[in-house]
Amino acid sequence: MLRLPLTLATAALLAACATQPTTPPPFDQASLPPAVQVPAGHKVAMETVGTGTISYECRAKPDMPGQHEWFFAGPDARLADRAGRTVGRYYGPPATWESSDGSRLTATQVAVSPAAPGNIPLQLVKANPATGMGAMSGISYIQRVATRGGVAPSLPCAAGNLGARQLVQYQADYILYKPM
Repeated sequence: MLRLPLTLATAALLAACATQPTTPPPFDQASLPPAVQVPAGHKVAMETVGTGTISYECRAKPDMPGQHEWFFAGPDARLADRAGRTVGRYYGPPATWESSDGSRLTATQVAVSPAAPGNIPLQLVKANPATGMGAMSGISYIQRVATRGGVAPSLPCAAGNLGARQLVQYQADYILYKPM
């Protein structure tokens, strides 16, 4: 057997490889608030990370004359798999998840649950039937978890800037489920 000397650089590289997981741990929805847990009888079909922006528009509050606030106008995010490869896009309105294979679906909000301050809430949506054959076919529910950023701007919203739009950076995991 040939033995090569172990250099400090080689040892560091081996140690780094040994501590880096090659696949992410399985997603544990039981750690989420009950309101955003997927009903029994569904399994994870795809885990994605959405990175992009949420657009907010300064509007008058309905039924509250003289008051204004930033309203959610829609997302625009790249969806990547856990290895960082682009697998689709999330945009709206309406909320639409589109796979790189052309299949896409919209969904209806079922529940939300607060996230850490400064982050958009966790969310559970029920998927409408997908169009096109592909990754979105058969998806029943989608969870938005591990949210970072995305809350309404802190800039003032008043009569002087009605209609103004602001883009806010955000990231969230979108976990897609199919029936078992």
